[in-house]
Amino acid sequence: MQEAIFGGGCFWCFEAVYQDLIGVKEVISGYSGGHVENPTYDEVCSKNTGHAEVVKITYDPEQITYNRLLALFWMSHDPTTLNQQGGDKGPQYRSVIYYLDEKQHNLALKTKKAVEDYEIWPNPIVTEIKPKINFYSATEDHQNYYKRVGSENSYCTYVISPKVGKLKAKFPELFKDRN
Repeated sequence: MQEAIFGGGCFWCFEAVYQDLIGVKEVISGYSGGHVENPTYDEVCSKNTGHAEVVKITYDPEQITYNRLLALFWMSHDPTTLNQQGGDKGPQYRSVIYYLDEKQHNLALKTKKAVEDYEIWPNPIVTEIKPKINFYSATEDHQNYYKRVGSENSYCTYVISPKVGKLKAKFPELFKDRN
């Protein structure tokens, strides 16, 4: 098994994007990149911890590659907005890839350049690509949020569901549940 750590807005969105992929064994919502140990959600929302909301993905590289995870990263959020995704604003919502080794670092840089070269986004990419320095799990009430709450929450209904639906329609072969 290998791990990847990505941030691109609310961790509930990224958790929902990655948790049903074939080859992904676990997705944990949490915080990374800051200077406060074991931060709480409220502390991260205060914008004073330096942390980003991220997901830690544990995956089987025989079933899904880091490159494929990166492709979904670039497609599942807007990497051109600084410290913001949609209505979520603040440095905790920044676009970031925390690499765990030099291979991940090189692939992150390579895919970022490809996205820039193909001009997939009309504005410059602001995604940070940094070495992992820490990861802290969010509390249990933030884990598996979309699957637990789903249609009971308007954020899930209007933000997460369309995002996941679009990716499943474009890449049905990647998802365990292809509907």
